[in-house]
Amino acid sequence: MRATPTKVSITCLALLGFLVVSLLLGLKLGTASIGPAQVWAWLTGGKLPYATEVILGDLRMPRLLLAALVGAGLSMSGAVFQGVLRNPLAEPFILGVSGGAAAGAVCALLLGWAGLLPLALMAFGGSLATISLVLAIARRRGRMETSTLILTGVMINAFFTAVIMFVISTTTDQKLHAILFWLYGDLSAARLQQVWLLLPVVLGGGVAAFFFGRHLNLLSAGGMAAATLGMAVERVKLILFLIVSLVVGITVSLSGIIGFVGLMVPHLVRMVLGHDHRLLLPASTLLGASFLVLADTVARTIISPTSLPVGVVTAALGAPFFVLLLAKRGSQWW
Repeated sequence: MRATPTKVSITCLALLGFLVVSLLLGLKLGTASIGPAQVWAWLTGGKLPYATEVILGDLRMPRLLLAALVGAGLSMSGAVFQGVLRNPLAEPFILGVSGGAAAGAVCALLLGWAGLLPLALMAFGGSLATISLVLAIARRRGRMETSTLILTGVMINAFFTAVIMFVISTTTDQKLHAILFWLYGDLSAARLQQVWLLLPVVLGGGVAAFFFGRHLNLLSAGGMAAATLGMAVERVKLILFLIVSLVVGITVSLSGIIGFVGLMVPHLVRMVLGHDHRLLLPASTLLGASFLVLADTVARTIISPTSLPVGVVTAALGAPFFVLLLAKRGSQWW
């Protein structure tokens, strides 16, 4: 499907409506029974019991909003990585950014720096150091080689995984539980401060990536073809890598590692709407937000009153999805 302003607008409005429905469903469902009338009364400023207002305003709404922003950021980043690297298995963590962010956050937890700002800064610093190292290694003779980029990211991720396992094996039981839940992608401690911190990052990164939609279309056709048409291929790649790495770094610092979102959602959108990134990027962003909201709702309710890390749910969905996709399509991806 070729993107036109009308198609982009209609698609985004439909997906925005789906996101609103997902958020309303998430507000209603949970350990405590809250009916649709109570949810509507709370949204319209009606009077409710104090306990109900606390559940909706302090617990469920911040968690749902954070899930929406995390899903949007990871899905948008996945679509960009797949387009730039022309690799169907590319996702936000392919360059080792998640490993660096996770290592920084785990070190912060180990040192007892569990506050929002120290945790975010340590994870963000780890992601920046990682992407700088990956890009420095992958650049040869002024060019970034895709194969070298991917392999470097995989190796650095493996190194940081070893660092994390070392920290886990030497930490106390009290800190171990917090570290493990964070690593599996836990949104149970979501607060509005995290939402306000992540909102401008995801919004700004999404808008910036959208303006490179035409460039991504050219890159998907191949670097030589893009260069022939006058595009500064290496500069565009570098800018896009920095945009999505910043988004992923801050996202991981607030949510932990949530896998498969950046893999599944762009593929689903591409299968339905085609390869035009001017439509693919906003559609993936909005669908990713809805997907993670619904996945987190499942994580909160499937074994109620106990809550699962949302990363467990996305992994349980993502692995079978790609097994089926590989069985059906083999190597014919693009």
